[in-house]
Amino acid sequence: MRVVVADDAALLREGLARLLVEAGFEVAGLAPDAEELFDLVEHSQPDVAVVDIRMPPTYTDEGLQAAKQIRARWPRVGILVLSQHVRASYALELLSDGTDGIGYLLKERVADVEELRAGVERVGNGDSVIDPLVVEQLVGRPRRGNAPLEHLTAREREVLALMAEGGRTRPSPSGCPSPSTRSRNT
Repeated sequence: MRVVVADDAALLREGLARLLVEAGFEVAGLAPDAEELFDLVEHSQPDVAVVDIRMPPTYTDEGLQAAKQIRARWPRVGILVLSQHVRASYALELLSDGTDGIGYLLKERVADVEELRAGVERVGNGDSVIDPLVVEQLVGRPRRGNAPLEHLTAREREVLALMAEGGRTRPSPSGCPSPSTRSRNT
């Protein structure tokens, strides 16, 4: 599986590349910003783009916006967004156009090479992966007022929780989402 990595921090970018190679992936290129990432995706045709959520010039959500543009321009490329902070709003924005081949993990998860490998593989195979801490923030605590997920049914929350565990969902004959059979590495 071919992977590109975009992160403004050279040390993290190089470290991620090394971990990915050790996990058996082909790293097709590294980028410090969104523009170079777009060039990499265009020319190397990766299976997955691993993208830091905060990149130059403003260090707010350029990586998130780049991920959404990649999704629109190259829909077959899986996107794994990495963040240092739990931001449920970022996860919701990332998933707003669909969940297939999309992932959102906290950077602390990539310290575990197996979690990184599994996340990249799932995203590259069209599944989704959402960090459990993000899901906990989305559905785990009672919310007041205009909470982003307060309109979800119990079944929709269950599906979101399955996505966080790496499960894949598919529509049931009734049109309601239902979890598919999941395989787990144990």
